Amino acid sequence: MRLIRPELTDALRRWSEVLASLGLSGFGLWMLQSHDRFIQILGTAIIATGLGLALVAWRRMRFHRDTDAPGIVQVVEGQISYFGPETGGFVGIGQVVELHLVDHGQTWRLVTPDESLHIPVAAQGSDALFDAFAQFAGLRMVDVLSALDHPQPARVLWLHPSRRPSRLAKA
Repeated sequence: MRLIRPELTDALRRWSEVLASLGLSGFGLWMLQSHDRFIQILGTAIIATGLGLALVAWRRMRFHRDTDAPGIVQVVEGQISYFGPETGGFVGIGQVVELHLVDHGQTWRLVTPDESLHIPVAAQGSDALFDAFAQFAGLRMVDVLSALDHPQPARVLWLHPSRRPSRLAKA
């Protein structure tokens, strides 16, 4: 017999990182009550750290999708791997030159100079892509989350600096 409903357990698991980070900030608030100046400064630093971690955890939670698409995603030692029932492949994170969200927000398309890899957004293990995408220079995760929340037929999310159009010089 379970004491906690499965829905509540799932919700707590989903929010666990955010709640732990906010708990850390709460500890920092408690430290601010001290009369020792050093402890107050330390408490302020802990609050800032906790709030920063909570923001990252909240973004990671928004990135998560239920795993109902076929295939498995792995990110190991700078390599993104997708093992699907019909397709699959490997891409080095440093080799990716374009990131697209296609099929009305259902598929990631990672483009390298040689090939492209299509990964379903809801594939098992796709949460690991959050940290992989964060390594792309100039990619704003806020834009990625917005694209996931407001799907379009196809959307370019990131271009490698070498692929970006050069700005025209003013005459």
